[in-house]
Amino acid sequence: MPRLEDLKIRVFADGADYDSLMELSRKPYIKGFTTNPTLMRKANVSDYEAFARKVLASIQDRPVSFEVFADDFAEMRAQALEIATWGPNVNVKIPVTNTRAEFAGELIRELSGEGVVLNVTAVFTPEQVRRIAAALNPNVAAIVSVFAGRIADSGVDPVPIMRECRSILASLPHAQLLWASPREVLNLFQADQCGCDIVTVTSDILCKLANIGKPLDQFSLETVQMFYKDASAASYTIATKSAARF
Repeated sequence: MPRLEDLKIRVFADGADYDSLMELSRKPYIKGFTTNPTLMRKANVSDYEAFARKVLASIQDRPVSFEVFADDFAEMRAQALEIATWGPNVNVKIPVTNTRAEFAGELIRELSGEGVVLNVTAVFTPEQVRRIAAALNPNVAAIVSVFAGRIADSGVDPVPIMRECRSILASLPHAQLLWASPREVLNLFQADQCGCDIVTVTSDILCKLANIGKPLDQFSLETVQMFYKDASAASYTIATKSAARF
């Protein structure tokens, strides 16, 4: 049976709800945190920097990724340099392109060359990873976040892609491959088998971790019991004739 403790991959929590982040920070298997402007907006964060500094004041022993939100590379650079000053455990998230599909390679090269610890995000293809690898400073830590879950949403198996990305980054000892946007618990084990260094886990996946290793017969019975309990709670009825014998 699979066990969470057997995984070599590091689990990062992905979210922007402060109370949830604080609760997760008390769980030893959570090794880092990531967020993004979309998650912050959904969590009704109104002041980006104030939220980030509040989180960093409480979480100082594990990496936390915060993303730039400009679309112009010069402004991205300015934001990245500012975010990098917020704490020694900050990873600065830079999108692989801007909204005009212009590759952020020169920005990645400049920031990584200046020692900024980057998390290059919204990556989908091995070719993008190849170009990112060429821009990274091999002596500076970095994360490359490949959105395996969204790749799967397109009907493409992400596992061969992630294996290829791992191979591309093999020559960069300080670059880590992150499996982003998992859709199910199985993805944690797939990411581990692919040699990924990190997998991000959202709250809906976290709720399912207790099911790892559960005997399938027990899972089956619990599912039947759930259906029965919910039907009874809803007071559903069906007019039937006398029950026939099986």
